[in-house]
Amino acid sequence: MVADGLAVLFCGINPGLMTAATGHHFARPGNRFWPVLHLSGFTPRLFKPSEQAELLTYGLGITNVVARATARADELDAEEFREGGRVLGAKVERLRPQWLAVVGVTAYRAAFDDRRAVVGPQERTIGSSRIWVLPNPSGLNAHWTAATMAQEYGRLREAAGR
Repeated sequence: MVADGLAVLFCGINPGLMTAATGHHFARPGNRFWPVLHLSGFTPRLFKPSEQAELLTYGLGITNVVARATARADELDAEEFREGGRVLGAKVERLRPQWLAVVGVTAYRAAFDDRRAVVGPQERTIGSSRIWVLPNPSGLNAHWTAATMAQEYGRLREAAGR
């Protein structure tokens, strides 16, 4: 679900099994992406995963670092992340979003070989696209609440002029 010239291209780690089965990003119940997207002000209402195509009308899109579906992201190996980073980089150069927002600092570190990256804007760019690392909205990420994630997503929303 991508298009040329988006304000923000959100990038998940890889499809979970529910996403693979439904074709809808962040489809697993308990994943906080859709509630956080709304709480942060990116969307005017809470969208269901099945409504993901509506994001394009707000200048938003979704992709993944790795295309292979797994039950858990820790089933992916380092080479899959590196190759995913190369493919994602080429996609971003072609589509030229204002911001690439990678949801998950561990995935960003592995895909772009940047072991010191932290949540927030990155110095690295891909062509003219800036990069922002966001907290992973998975229910397994207990370090972040929906409210604290919404604050960080909101920082990106403001930087993107949304």
